[in-house]
Amino acid sequence: MSWSGVADVAGAGCMLVGAVLCLLAGIGLLRLPDVLSRMHAATKPQSFGLLLVLFGAGLWLRSPIDLCTLLLVALFQLLTSPVAAHMVGRAAYRTGRLDREGLVRDELADVLGAASSGRGAEGGQGPGEGPEGNPRSAG
Repeated sequence: MSWSGVADVAGAGCMLVGAVLCLLAGIGLLRLPDVLSRMHAATKPQSFGLLLVLFGAGLWLRSPIDLCTLLLVALFQLLTSPVAAHMVGRAAYRTGRLDREGLVRDELADVLGAASSGRGAEGGQGPGEGPEGNPRSAG
């Protein structure tokens, strides 16, 4: 079997496995119970599945222009998926759409509590405060 035949078979296998991962991610979005689980299903298997599909397509196409296009699609996917998941998780947390008892460690509650009391996350100086927590004088 030639290199071209091996690349075609490997590409087809990558695309098939990637399509199955994307399908499982879609099923996870419908079936999983809470926002954080759905967020996990929407990012990790879907991103890996898309990367496998793109890699398989690259093995099939093999032209430099197509490979650059596939590389750009993969890059944008890897740059935008974590940001979108972070924003969805933050919005769910702030609106109370998740079960906080299911969290192992809730670091965001400390940060938001400190921010609402006017202090930084470490309990240090807030904006406009001096070293002792007193308002700074203007002159």
